[in-house]
Amino acid sequence: MVWQDTVIFIANLVFAYALIPQIWKGFKDKKGHIIFQTGLINTILVYVMAITFFTLGLLLSGIISLVNGTAWLILFIQSIIYK
Repeated sequence: MVWQDTVIFIANLVFAYALIPQIWKGFKDKKGHIIFQTGLINTILVYVMAITFFTLGLLLSGIISLVNGTAWLILFIQSIIYK
C-alpha cells in the first residue's frame, strides 16, 4: 500500500463523516437540503473518482469513495423526493 492511498482514504473518510448529519437532517425534516445540480454532479464525480482509484490500485481510496458517492446519492435522492 502506498502512503497516498492512506491519505486519500482518511480525507474521504472525513468527507463521508461530514455528510452524515446532512443526510440525517434530510430524513428528519423531510426536505432536500441539497440543490439538485449539486447532488447530481457530486454523485457522478465521486463515483468516477472511485473507479479511477480502483484502476490505480488504491483499494482503500476506492472503497471509501464508493461510500462517499453513496452518501451523495442519498442526498441527491432526497433533493428529488423531498422537494
